[in-house]
Amino acid sequence: MRASLISTLVIVFHLGSALTAVSQGGAPGGGLRERVDELIRGSGAEVAVAFGTLDGRDSLMLNEDVVFHAASTMKVPVMVELFRQAAAGTFSLNDRITLVNEFTSVVDGSPYALAVGDDSDADIYKAIGSERSYRELCEAMITISSNLATNILIDRLGAGRVAGTMAKYGAEGMVVRRGVEDGKAFAQGLNNTATARGLYTVLMAIARGQAVSASASTEMIGILKRQKFRDGIPAGLPDGIAVAHKTGTITKIHHDGGIVFAARPYVLAVLTRGIADETTSDALIARISKEVFHSLK
Repeated sequence: MRASLISTLVIVFHLGSALTAVSQGGAPGGGLRERVDELIRGSGAEVAVAFGTLDGRDSLMLNEDVVFHAASTMKVPVMVELFRQAAAGTFSLNDRITLVNEFTSVVDGSPYALAVGDDSDADIYKAIGSERSYRELCEAMITISSNLATNILIDRLGAGRVAGTMAKYGAEGMVVRRGVEDGKAFAQGLNNTATARGLYTVLMAIARGQAVSASASTEMIGILKRQKFRDGIPAGLPDGIAVAHKTGTITKIHHDGGIVFAARPYVLAVLTRGIADETTSDALIARISKEVFHSLK
């Protein structure tokens, strides 16, 4: 009887230990945090991560409120503001506007132009003077990260209105102060900035159909899915997993944030600073993406 009781206690003890081990290994706040922390430490870079499933069951936040140069992730807030103003009746997304390459600095109103060699969209410069629709400009801004399309849209929308809309969605970490390549503003530190939490928040609003409207969110997801630069988050996923995302890259700055349509969809934002080689930062973002995906299996 006594021996039987001892055996039973031993079995219960081992079962409890096993259950604890499974819980710690499977929880995104436990095992995943440790694995991502290890990747960040090994990179020698400053990295911020914001992750959460749409069902709200799993999440991970690391350095989520650290402020980074936004690079081209600021184009997501511009897209949301575009759809907001269109929904308000300010214009139709199919309205056409003339392509120009002259913008005013937020510092003193002086003119500046973009250089085709610094843009990922060379073709649009050949079309200056012709017309494009707001929808076409948005497509170019997101899918091939056209700086010229971005500046034309910011000129029409107003950077201040973009920031106001981000605050409305609780994404204050995404701050759009100016157009791209405003050299005088850059010299004075007046940059567009991002936090992992801010990018995550606006993407989560889009993912849940809460950005402007359900139909607008669906259209924005479609645009983000057509993103051409796919060496970050998508590269860490199995083939066939759709991702609606936006990258951002300047010198030693590399970000990617998106909606991953896995069996349990989620939003992931990874911001990095300090890695000179883009191939290396791509690989880091992809490895973090892989860890997040496999944590949900």
